Amino acid sequence: MRIALAQFNPVVGDIAGNAKKIVDLANAAMAQGADILLTPELALTGYSPEDLLLRDSFYREVARGLDIIEQLDGITVIVGHPTKIGNERFNAATVLRDGNRLGQYHKMQLPNNEVFDECRYFTPGAAPLVFEQNGVKVGVLICEDIWHLEPAAETADAGAELIVALNASPFHRDKIETRQQMARFRVEETGLPIAYVQMTGGQDELVFDGASFALNKAGDVVAQAAAYDDELLLVDFADSDFQPGKRAALPDMLESVYRALVVGVRDYIGKNGFPGALLGLSGGIDSALTLAVAVDALGSDKVHAVMMPSRYTADISVTDSRDMIARLGVKYDEIEIWPMYESFMAALAPSFQGLEMDTTEENLQARIRGTLLMALSNKSGKLVLTTGNKSEMTTGYCTLYGDMAGGFAVLKDVAKTLVFELCRWRNTVSDVIPERIITRPPSAELRPDQKDQDSLPPYEILDAIMARYVEDNQSAADIIAAGYAEADVNRVVRLLKINEYKRRQAPVGPRVTPRGFGKDWRYPITNKFS
Repeated sequence: MRIALAQFNPVVGDIAGNAKKIVDLANAAMAQGADILLTPELALTGYSPEDLLLRDSFYREVARGLDIIEQLDGITVIVGHPTKIGNERFNAATVLRDGNRLGQYHKMQLPNNEVFDECRYFTPGAAPLVFEQNGVKVGVLICEDIWHLEPAAETADAGAELIVALNASPFHRDKIETRQQMARFRVEETGLPIAYVQMTGGQDELVFDGASFALNKAGDVVAQAAAYDDELLLVDFADSDFQPGKRAALPDMLESVYRALVVGVRDYIGKNGFPGALLGLSGGIDSALTLAVAVDALGSDKVHAVMMPSRYTADISVTDSRDMIARLGVKYDEIEIWPMYESFMAALAPSFQGLEMDTTEENLQARIRGTLLMALSNKSGKLVLTTGNKSEMTTGYCTLYGDMAGGFAVLKDVAKTLVFELCRWRNTVSDVIPERIITRPPSAELRPDQKDQDSLPPYEILDAIMARYVEDNQSAADIIAAGYAEADVNRVVRLLKINEYKRRQAPVGPRVTPRGFGKDWRYPITNKFS
C-alpha cells in the first residue's frame, strides 16, 4: 500500500480553491501509484478559520467542497475539514473513496492554549476511526491527538495496524524535532507506525513549516519531506511496517526561523492581494534584516525601501543603506525629514513654550517617517512592513504611529540578539547585509550620539530576562533567583507591563517562538497585578 502525504498550503476561506488543490494532488498521487492521499488538518478550509466556524453558510460551502472531492475515483482521500452536526461543531477528517464516504473521525483532543482556541469552536470527538485499505486497517488521528496517549491507544485497541495523522501545527523554534519526538512516544506506546502530514504556508501570524514524515515501528524516521515547501511525499507500507523512502535534510534553527519569516511575509502579502511591500530603511540592523526577508519573500521588483534621514542620522547610515540597496536592487528613495520636523516644531512652539525637550521631539521624527511611509503605501497599494523587534516590543522602545505604523511586523517575535544571528546567517547564503550594519552599536538616531543601551540593559541581558518572563512564564522573583540583577529584572518587567497598550495596537507578525505578542499573549491593558 502506498500513502501520499499531501503537504500543501491552503488559503483560509478559499474552499473551492482548496478543493481543487486536493483534487489535483489526488490525481498526481494516483499517477505515482498511491492508494491513499492524506491531507493536513482542516485542509479544505485552511487553518484556522476562527469565527468563520460560527457561520452556517461556511458549512454549506464546506459540503460543496467535499462533494467535489468525493467525485474522485481510484484513490482514497482523507480530507480534513470542519463539520456541524445539529448544534455541535467538530474538527473532522472524512475518508472518501470512489464516491463513498467510508467514515468520519472527530478530533478528540482540542488544544486551548498558546495560539489555539479550539474549545471555542469544537466539541471533542468520542470514538476512534479505523478503515480498511488493501487489507490493511488504518487508524486516523488529528494533530493534538498525537500529543496524548489516549487517542492513539484507542485507535490501536480498535484494530489499527498503522496510524495516519492530519496536522496544522504552527511553527516555533525546535517544533519539528518536538513533533517527531511526540510521534515517537506514540509509536513506542502502541507499537504502530505513524504517517504524519503537516501543512505549509503562512496564515496571519502563524507559519506552517511542512517537514511531514513517517516513523516505522522502531520509531525511526523512514521518510521525510522538506521543510516549508509544498511536496507530495510517498510512503510505502509493506510487511506490516513503513519502508524506507525519501528523506530530505531539515534546516537548522537559524535557517528555519529565517525561512519562517520569509513564508510569513510572502503569504501575508500574497494571500491578501497586496502588490508588494514598502519599508523604512535606517542603516540599522532591524531594517536591514527586514529588507532581506522581504526581498527573499517577494523578489526585489516588489519591494520599495525609503531612507528618511534627519540631522541626527549618521553619514554611514545613509552610505550603508545605499550599499545594501545596490546589492539587492530594490526601488529606493531618500526623503529628508528635517524641514518637515522644523515645520511641526514651529507650529507646536506656542504649546511647548517653557517646556524642556524630551522624547516628544524624538517621537515626532518617528511619526513624520510613519506618515510618509503610509502616504507612499496609500498611493502605491504596497503594504508597509514595520521593522521593530521583540525586545523593543517588550520594553516599549518603539513609537505609536511612528515606527509602529504599518501592516505587518516582520520581526515582532524576533529578539534583538536573534536579529544579529539571523543577519549573520543570511550573509552565509549571499552577502547582502553590509558588515558595518551588523557590527555597529544599535541606535535609533533620534538625538546626538544616541545608543540603545543608554536607556536599556545590554540586549544579552534584556533578551534573557524577556525569554524567561514572556516565553517561560517565570516570575520576576524566579529570574532574580537565577542570578539576574534585581534592578534589571524589575526594570524590564515594569516596561513590559506599562507598554501593553502599545502592543495591543501593533500590527500582526510571524510567530517564531513558543510565545509571541499575538494570539498567545492576552494580558489586560488596565492591570494592577504586580
